[in-house]
Amino acid sequence: MSEHYFSQKPQSKSSPKTWKYQLKGKNYIFTSDHGVFSKDDVDFGSKLLIEQFAEPNIAGDLLDLGCGYGPIGMTLADNFRDRNVVLADVNERALKLAERNVAHNNVQNVEFVYSDRFSHLAHRKFAAIITNPPIRAGKQVVHAMFEEGKHALLDRGELWVVIQKKQGAPSAKDKLQTLFGEVEIAARSKGYFILRAKKI
Repeated sequence: MSEHYFSQKPQSKSSPKTWKYQLKGKNYIFTSDHGVFSKDDVDFGSKLLIEQFAEPNIAGDLLDLGCGYGPIGMTLADNFRDRNVVLADVNERALKLAERNVAHNNVQNVEFVYSDRFSHLAHRKFAAIITNPPIRAGKQVVHAMFEEGKHALLDRGELWVVIQKKQGAPSAKDKLQTLFGEVEIAARSKGYFILRAKKI
């Protein structure tokens, strides 16, 4: 079986790559690696999600679920410094890279949690959950993330998702509609949809 970026312990040989990238008007340095989603650059979907995300109107922590090497959670933490931002991933190599990137960019208000979806976040509640979900894990896994995400949100908390139309954006929107009753297409660009659902 081929290895995926949602593997717990990637076996592919490590070959880190570091680059500079501007997000929300600020330059950052990122390092990624084999066995991690998006080894060579900040992917378009994550960039779009970072640019479109709006801070929720309620107090509470933010969660970057499936954080990978950390561009989403780290950038949001840097922009919302009065928030604690939790970066969670099942991929141990990815989480170590996220810790490295946060340290290199001197972002302070971040917490790291090794977690398979919400396995180590069971008793936490969040003002917003932000995710670029692991599409290759399959629709059942992605939709389970949505279900578990709803339970992990505070009242009036928000779930933000980026997903390509060709990779299931319409069915994802339908699933969120069923779970939340209301879902907004916050943005769309180059076949990517930013979906925003609010827990009422």
